[in-house]
Amino acid sequence: QSQLVESGGGMVQPGGSLRLSCAASGFSFRRYAMSWYHQAPGKERELVARITSGGDSTQYADSVKGRFTISRDNAKNTVALQMNSLKPEDAAVYYCQSRKIWGQGTQVTVSS
Repeated sequence: QSQLVESGGGMVQPGGSLRLSCAASGFSFRRYAMSWYHQAPGKERELVARITSGGDSTQYADSVKGRFTISRDNAKNTVALQMNSLKPEDAAVYYCQSRKIWGQGTQVTVSS
């Protein structure tokens, strides 16, 4: 059974950092691009960052460019999202995604 499990969410003050991790199982992780999305209350789910299967190319939402970094470890079947200089508007549930597979989400709260 294909599965994605996120971890690393929590509460942080504005300007702080968090590192999200997503562990994949049940499919050939290294063959597929991976993405992080977020969804704030009352808003649609939005793409935050994407990384190609080999990790050689990445793309980011304009709102996070220069602050967030997506990376992957194909040997460990994991993808990470390093989030720096967090802003209150970054608060949301963050989801890991590959094709039609979604994780359960991890909550990020940015508040002083």
